[in-house]
Formats: sequence, structure tokens, C-alpha cells
Amino acid sequence: MFNRWNIFMKEEHMKVSIDADLCTGCGACSDDVPDVFELGDEIAEVKQPDVPTDLEGAVKEAAEGCPAEAIIIEE
Repeated sequence: MFNRWNIFMKEEHMKVSIDADLCTGCGACSDDVPDVFELGDEIAEVKQPDVPTDLEGAVKEAAEGCPAEAIIIEE
């Protein structure tokens, strides 16, 4: 993206990860936001660590609803 002075601006995206030590593998996040999370063998996994802008709200809700508080968001 460029600003009006033609200076390149880095677009910042929300980043998400799972704390493997906390995750219980309940699957709530993968049910809520399957484009970002998937259930692995024992715990949830992040399919897309750079969260698309249109999914940021859903990822925040998934983090708030995570019973293990295992979803880590970096903004």
C-alpha cells in the first residue's frame, strides 16, 4: 500500500497462534473459524497465522471463547 506521498507502507495484520501447553483440543476454535484453525491430532493448529482482515473479529471471539485460553493474538 502507498500513502499519498508514494511512500511504501507496510500493512499490519493480526497474527494468531496456539499455546500447545494450554490447548485441550476441544475444537471450538476450528468450529468457529475453520479458515484459520483446524483440529490436529491432539490440539488445535493454526492454518493461517496472518489473519485476513475480514476474519479478525471472528478470531477475537474465538480467543475470548476458548475454554483453555490457548489462543494468542498479536496485533
